[in-house]
Amino acid sequence: MRPGLRERKKTATRQALHEAAVALSIEHGLDKVTVEAIADAAEVSRRTFSNYFASKEEALLYGDQVRMHMLVDAIRERPAAEAPWAALTGAALGLQHVLGARDPRWVAQVRLVRRHPALAAQQVSTYAAMENEVAAAIAARAEWSATCPLRTRLMAAAFLVAMRVAVQEWLDRPSGTALPDVMREALDEIGAAFR
Repeated sequence: MRPGLRERKKTATRQALHEAAVALSIEHGLDKVTVEAIADAAEVSRRTFSNYFASKEEALLYGDQVRMHMLVDAIRERPAAEAPWAALTGAALGLQHVLGARDPRWVAQVRLVRRHPALAAQQVSTYAAMENEVAAAIAARAEWSATCPLRTRLMAAAFLVAMRVAVQEWLDRPSGTALPDVMREALDEIGAAFR
């Protein structure tokens, strides 16, 4: 079902604030960007900004949250008979066009995260929030999840760490390196414990 007009407008405002936060942070540096500047660039009030985001860091990393929700949806859509780690890997590799490409703005955003502890903390918070959703998606397909909830949570956490580390590793490799290759390498390395 398609969202109504009000929800589409809210999504558009949230996206405009995110894009303004990214553009201003790339242009001026995160430390010089204010919430007021982001609101002005998105042509909304400071109060409107506060209705959508608690901080400039949260606004800047909103795209990560969107991508993570898409990833969880992709995990849930994998074939029911597929083993949990295979489903996680298949979902991640199937969404490479969404999860990251050498889009200069996205790469600049990832590099900002490396340089600013507040952004890194916000990103870890986003991943931690998604961990429960990934664990639920694993539990829905793993017969053993009821008797071994620790394994389910460890698998979810390991998967998300592998994703985050793969992106960082990919940025350090030569520019011709394909993200799916690094992602598969990371997922294969850490996934050996869950097969």
